[in-house]
Amino acid sequence: MGDPRKTRAKFRGPSHPWQADRINEEKVLSKEYGLKNKQEIWKMRSKLRNFLTQTKKLVGLDTAQSDKERKQLSDRVQKLGLLPGNAPLVDILGLKVNNILDRRLQTLVFKRGMARSIKQARQFITHEHITVNNRKVTSPAYIVSVGNENSITFTEKSPLKNEDHPERAIEDNKPPMRKAKEEDEEKKEEKKEEKTAVKEEPATETPEPAAEGTSPEAKTKEKPSKEGVTQKPKEKPAEESVVEKSAPEEKAIEAPTEEKKEESKSEEKTEAKE
Repeated sequence: MGDPRKTRAKFRGPSHPWQADRINEEKVLSKEYGLKNKQEIWKMRSKLRNFLTQTKKLVGLDTAQSDKERKQLSDRVQKLGLLPGNAPLVDILGLKVNNILDRRLQTLVFKRGMARSIKQARQFITHEHITVNNRKVTSPAYIVSVGNENSITFTEKSPLKNEDHPERAIEDNKPPMRKAKEEDEEKKEEKKEEKTAVKEEPATETPEPAAEGTSPEAKTKEKPSKEGVTQKPKEKPAEESVVEKSAPEEKAIEAPTEEKKEESKSEEKTEAKE
């Protein structure tokens, strides 16, 4: 029988391992299309690269064989849904990796609403729940042709065929415990916002009610200002109070001097009589 054939990779990886732009792009693609590893991206790029090399080779030729190959290539690309029916062959040069990733079975199962997420679609395929044209397919990277796109269904024995199956309910994607936590966090945030709004408002002091027995003059003196702070009555200067206190003392001093004068006059009269 001979030696066994050596298995070789059917794709070609990047030319340099550390390229920031390429690494960031591959991260976005793997997250968007639910890919297992970056080798799946490299496989799709290798397929696209083969289409591009064939197109560049056939565009410059003008023979009967080149016309035949050109027609075969255009039919194949249109069958896979990468180009519309009337598009020229040169449009293949404008294709990107996203165009091929959109034709994968995993992506189509998710877009047709048969799974809640792109990764759940991959799980359904690997667990043998999906058929294409009445054939069970277990490869998420299977490129679906335009003619077989409408034949993607669940297997007859699969419990997922029932639309009321809990794994197919798209309305409630989150478990109840996670929903309760999110509601509690929203309430806490609302309370924090209310507290911050109260702190930002200007503090206004309300005037206290007057105690019983206070005169109306005192009420009129303590009027609230525009800023809400009560103004105290102005105090009189210290000089006026000193003058008012000294006035009755002077009157008290003047009274005894007049009595002394009368006594002195009476004493003089008595001395003159003697």
